[in-house]
Amino acid sequence: MQAVTMTAVDEIAAGQRPDPEPGPDEVLIKVQATAVCRTDLQILRGDLPTHRLPLIPGHQVVGEVVSPGEFHGRRVGLVWLAHTCGVCSFCTSGRENLCLNAKFTGWDRDGGYAELVTAHKDFVHPLPDGDATALAPLLCGGVIGFRSLRVAGIGPQSAGARLGLYGFGASATIAIQVANFWGCEVHVVTRSPAEVQRAYDLGAAWAGTYEQPLPTQLDAAVTFAPSGDVVISALKALDRGGTVAINAIHLDRIPQFDYDDLWWERSLRSVANVTRADVRDFLAVVDSARVQTQFEVLPLEDAPVALERVESGDVRGAFVLVCD
Repeated sequence: MQAVTMTAVDEIAAGQRPDPEPGPDEVLIKVQATAVCRTDLQILRGDLPTHRLPLIPGHQVVGEVVSPGEFHGRRVGLVWLAHTCGVCSFCTSGRENLCLNAKFTGWDRDGGYAELVTAHKDFVHPLPDGDATALAPLLCGGVIGFRSLRVAGIGPQSAGARLGLYGFGASATIAIQVANFWGCEVHVVTRSPAEVQRAYDLGAAWAGTYEQPLPTQLDAAVTFAPSGDVVISALKALDRGGTVAINAIHLDRIPQFDYDDLWWERSLRSVANVTRADVRDFLAVVDSARVQTQFEVLPLEDAPVALERVESGDVRGAFVLVCD
């Protein structure tokens, strides 16, 4: 099969790999589309420790099950969470995203930068009909953005809440649509004037760059940029009792900050992975919220180019890889 393989830190290329064979309780999936995530880049650059080599990256996967069994012929999606133990205290208390023995797609096991991929049958997610390239960005950026809103205390009960989104890439462009559906007043802070206009186009009440002061204090914020400075900026913008949810698997650092910025029961919370319940709940709201993804389609062999463009910021929404 055709695949894009990471062989060492900073080394990735397209080529041929043997077709994978599904093991017990696994399914074989013919990949239709895979969206590129910044986490893929962080694995490639060594910001996240390598778990296996060689490695096929990619964890936002849409495809059709081609192996025999109950899922044969069904369209399914794969997300970052690939397997959990099911018996630890986290798994048995609805927090499987924290499982100490969790495995992750495109990190612990080969992912979707390929024509075929295997997955555990309990960790595939039925998907609706529709354009596979439009669905793929929902499966990480969308799901983790949805969980980030929850961690920040934002949900269907949050009409009128003043929400800040810091950074406006693929995940934030989906999160704003869900937050708008829930009736939030969304304020977007980003580095790019073009992203400011995109935020307004997607219904932001206010949008500006990091140099501009917000017009109001925030009840909650989600930071998407992998920068500790941005986290502290969001914290400083909170009203009393507000929460900043950090939507990042890796940050450059957390700079020193004044305790007064945290006092009055403000909170900093990290967002770690997602649960299968997050995926189900998010997919259930996609149609009602009329969530639309923004993406650019590239051939599978251009995955290294896509990762370089993500690194340079040359991306509008997400890149989606497809086989010729």
